Amino acid sequence: MTIKKNIAISENGFIFNPATGDSFSVNGMASVILTALRVGESEAGIKAGILEKYEVSPEQLNRDWDDYMIQLRDANLLETQ
Repeated sequence: MTIKKNIAISENGFIFNPATGDSFSVNGMASVILTALRVGESEAGIKAGILEKYEVSPEQLNRDWDDYMIQLRDANLLETQ
């Protein structure tokens, strides 16, 4: 799963899709996930880093991850596989 190459992601959580003109604002955690996906980090690697750094159960992380990936797909920000 990767972010489309043309998607602009700022350090402060602003996302811009030049293909559609849509822009989004995300929180710090979402920005970290987007940046990690952009550089090709695996889902497992990203999740492992989150579990080490934050107090969240693996079950909650998996639910939140799935919800967030649906949002990214709906916003047309992910590469199609």
